Formats: sequence, structure tokens, C-alpha cells
Amino acid sequence: MTVHVTVWDDRDRTGAGRAPADTAAPALFLHNIFTWGSDPAYGFAAQRPLADTRRLLLMDRRGYGDSPDTPRSDFATDTDDVVALLDDSRYAAGPGGAHLVAHGNGAVAALLAAARRPDLVRSLALIQPSAFTAAAGHPVVAALLDRVRDAAPGIPDGVTPEQYLRASTEGLGMAMPEPTPRRLRAVATSMGERPIWEADIPLAPLRAAAPPLLVICGTWDDAPDAYREHVGRPLMAVAESLTDSLDGRLLRVPGYYPHTQEPAAVNAALREFWG
Repeated sequence: MTVHVTVWDDRDRTGAGRAPADTAAPALFLHNIFTWGSDPAYGFAAQRPLADTRRLLLMDRRGYGDSPDTPRSDFATDTDDVVALLDDSRYAAGPGGAHLVAHGNGAVAALLAAARRPDLVRSLALIQPSAFTAAAGHPVVAALLDRVRDAAPGIPDGVTPEQYLRASTEGLGMAMPEPTPRRLRAVATSMGERPIWEADIPLAPLRAAAPPLLVICGTWDDAPDAYREHVGRPLMAVAESLTDSLDGRLLRVPGYYPHTQEPAAVNAALREFWG
């Protein structure tokens, strides 16, 4: 694989037994910006308990974690990597492929991969997906798209990854994670990522394929005001719109980072969803 994949499989250690475990399809996790697959701050470290019954595959997108650098992070390239991983015999689970769990921008690649190769996707669990164009008709999302498309392109020259991380966290009333080299590399990649609103989400092929869909969204009640207004409201609108468009199930949990703030609720929902 071109990208790095962290593999968690605790079935032997937890006594789940090999016979039933071998029949459990793996789950592939796709992360958002500023992070990587196994990151405890924004990634999926809190989902490790789910490895007691199936293999978990945590893909680091290019430019993040242990994957190689990239001139520009791009959801189209991420989609290619996801499809290649799902089709790789080292990870394949046989006919039907894997369950996909994806957060934020990673959810866009998951949707695109499921539309391209529905035979490889058993289900989609999307955590606050950044699939804004799929909900462009919603007034809140339409307003967001108008703002970002009319804004001056890019980030001002001279802004460092640490400054950008601070502005994106403390500047919105949230704690900033430690600016380690690994974190700042992820932030630098995020700063140059292709705008997610350029992604065209193929709703018709997804409806035709009809993978089971779970959308997980925070309530945003305790989020800083600016973060809730400019980020939370559009993400909640996307979650609602995708759930309706693709006949899915919407789960709301407290907070604004569901899988890290409410891991017990999210993990329980994933276990039930996967069956």
C-alpha cells in the first residue's frame, strides 16, 4: 500500500475465539484534518475496544501520520487509496468487503469510494461528514458555501502550522493539542488540502447501491459559540440531509467531537450497527 494502515486485532487476546472472529468483516477508519488514524486527540484511539471482535484498519491519509508526504492532500486521491486498500488481498474479507467508518473530510472519500465500488463496502458509518455539496440546498449549508467560495483563496503567507492550529482551536474557544512535530505535519497538510466543497457527492449511485448508513452527529450544545455557528450548524445540516437522502439512521450524541468525547455511545452504536 502507498499509505500506512494501523491494524488493531485483539480477538485472541480478549478470548473472542478465532472461529467466529474469522467471519467478522473488518472495519476501515478514515480520519479528518489535523490528525491521523490512531490519534487520541482527534482520531480513533478511543475505538480500540472494537478490535475485540473484528480487525480494525486505520488508514493514515497521505501527508498524515505514518503515510508519505504529498504535494497536496486531495479527496480524489484519498478515494483511490481507500478503494485500493479495500481491494487488497492482505486486508480483504472476501465478498462484501469491509465496513467504513469515517469522520469529517474522511467521510467524503468514504462516500466516493462506496459509490465507485459498492461491492467492497458493507456499510457506511459517517461521523459529522463534511459532504457539504450533498446538502447544498439547505439554507445553512448554502450560506457556508457562498462564504467560502467568495472568500480570498488560501491561507495568508507566513502563517505557520502552529499559528494555524492555535487559531483553529484556542481562537475558537477550545484547548489546543500539544504542537508536536507529528501534529504540526498534519496541520500543514490540512492547510494545503483541496477544498472539500469541490467534491461532487454522487447521491444517485449511492441510493442505488443502498449500503446500510449510520450518521453520527454531536448536539453542539456545549460548543464555543463561534465554532457552533460557523462549523457546527452546517455539519448538523449535512448530517440530517445525508440521512434523509440516503435513507440512513441519525444518531445524536452530546458534544461536538462524538467519537472522542462520547466514545462509549459511539462504540456501542457501531457494534449494534455492524450486527
